[in-house]
Amino acid sequence: MPLHRATQHDERPMSVNPFVGPANPVGDMTEAPPRHRMPAAPMAPSTAYQLVHDELMLDGNARLNLATFVTTWMEPEAGVLMAECRDKNMIDKDEYPRTAELERRCVAMLADLWHAPDPSAAVGCSTTGSSEACMLAGMALKRRWSRRAPAREARPNLVMGVNVQVCWDKFCTFWEVEARQVPMEGERFHLDPEAAAELCDENTIGVVGVLGSTFDGSYEPIAELCAALDGLQERTGLDIPVHVDGASGGMIAPFLDEDLVWDFRLPRVASINTSGHKYGLVYPGVGWALWRDADALPEELVFRVNYLGGDMPTFALNFSRPGAQVVAQYYTFLRLGREGYRAVQQAARDVARGLSERIEATGDFRLLTRGDQLPVFAFTTAPEVSAYDVFDVSRRMREHGWLVPAYTFPANREDLSVLRVVCRNGFSEDLADMFAEDLNRLLPDLRRQPGPLTHDRNAATGFHH
Repeated sequence: MPLHRATQHDERPMSVNPFVGPANPVGDMTEAPPRHRMPAAPMAPSTAYQLVHDELMLDGNARLNLATFVTTWMEPEAGVLMAECRDKNMIDKDEYPRTAELERRCVAMLADLWHAPDPSAAVGCSTTGSSEACMLAGMALKRRWSRRAPAREARPNLVMGVNVQVCWDKFCTFWEVEARQVPMEGERFHLDPEAAAELCDENTIGVVGVLGSTFDGSYEPIAELCAALDGLQERTGLDIPVHVDGASGGMIAPFLDEDLVWDFRLPRVASINTSGHKYGLVYPGVGWALWRDADALPEELVFRVNYLGGDMPTFALNFSRPGAQVVAQYYTFLRLGREGYRAVQQAARDVARGLSERIEATGDFRLLTRGDQLPVFAFTTAPEVSAYDVFDVSRRMREHGWLVPAYTFPANREDLSVLRVVCRNGFSEDLADMFAEDLNRLLPDLRRQPGPLTHDRNAATGFHH
C-alpha cells in the first residue's frame, strides 16, 4: 500500500514515495540497522543500498569462485534484457505470450541440438534449474513404471552412480523411491554400465546417466549404458529407460564432442535435463527438461490451468517465477549460435587443459582428470607429498581470494580427497595465469609444514554447484 498524507490546503491525499527517508540520510549510517526486525521507519534508498552493499562485500568474488558451475558473467545487453523482464511472471502465459513463445523456441532449439527424432514432437519446459528438471524427469519415470508395476505393493527403485548430484537423493526421498547406487572402484569414479544393469529388476523405474560428473568432470558412458540395458532386455524382457542428467555436459558435448552419441539418438534415452545457468551461459536460475516425445511424459503429469483468463498446460513443480532467465537464454542462443557456443566452450576447455598441465608440472599433484570432457579437472596431492593435503591448499588459496573446493570421494573411495577447478566463460587465460602463480607462490610454505593441519572434513567446501 502506498503511503499518503493530507495537507491543510488540499483534502486530497498526496502520494508519498515510501522509500524516501530522513533529510539526513548519512545519519542513518551512524547506527547499525536492526537485523531481526523491520525498522520502524523508511530510510533513504541510497542509505539502504549502501548498508546492503557494504555487507555483501564480505562475500567471495564470484569470478574467482572455482567451485561453482554457475554462470558468473554475461554481456551487459543480457543484463538489460533481464532487468526489463524481471517483473514478468513466467507462469502467466496468457498475459505474457511472447515470453511464453521464447520458452517454446528454446525447447525446440534444445530438441534439435539433442537430436530428438522429431524436434517438433519433443516435449519440454523451463525450470528453476537442473534440480527441478531432475525431479520432473524422475516423476515421469516413476509414473511410467507404475503403469506396468507387477504389484501395487512393490517399491520402485532408481539406479545411478554414487557420484550423482544430491538432487537425485532428494528425489528418491521425496517420492519414496529406493536409490540403488553403483559405488566407485579403483580409478573408476562414476557409473559402470554392466554394474548398473545388474542392479535393475522389474521395479526399476530407470537408470540415470550423468554427462559430466560434478566430482571430476568426466562423462559417464551413456551409449555403453544403453547397450548394457539392451542386453538386459534381450535376456530378461525388462525394458528400462534412461534419463541423461546433462546439467553441464548437455551444453558442452553438442558443440565440442559432436561424434559422441549420448542423447536422443539412443532410443533408450527417454529424457534429458540441462542447466541453462551453467554452461548454458545464463545467470541463475534456469534449467530445462526435455522428453523425446509425448509418450515419455505421462499425460496425468500435465496440468491444464485456467489462470487469468487463459487455459494453459503446465508440468513444472514451481509456479510463479520471473521470465528474465528464459529471455536471457533465448538471447544467448541468438547471440552466439552454434559457432559462438563452440568457441566459448572450446576456450573454457583450453583453459582447463592448460591449467591442469601447469599444476601437474609442479610435481606436487596428481591429476585425476584433465579438463578434456567438461572444462573441469580434479587433482590430489602426489603420493610422495606428506607435508600438506588438499584441505591445506584450499585454505591457503582462499587467503588469495580463490575458492577451490576440497572434498572426499564417496564409497568406495573415501580414502581419496581432491581439489576441483571449474573453468567457465569469464575465467580467462589471464586469470588462469594468476591462479597458477598464486599456487606456485604458496607451495614452498606448504612444503615446509611438519604435516597436514587438522581439518573438519564434514565442513569441507561444498562442490556440487
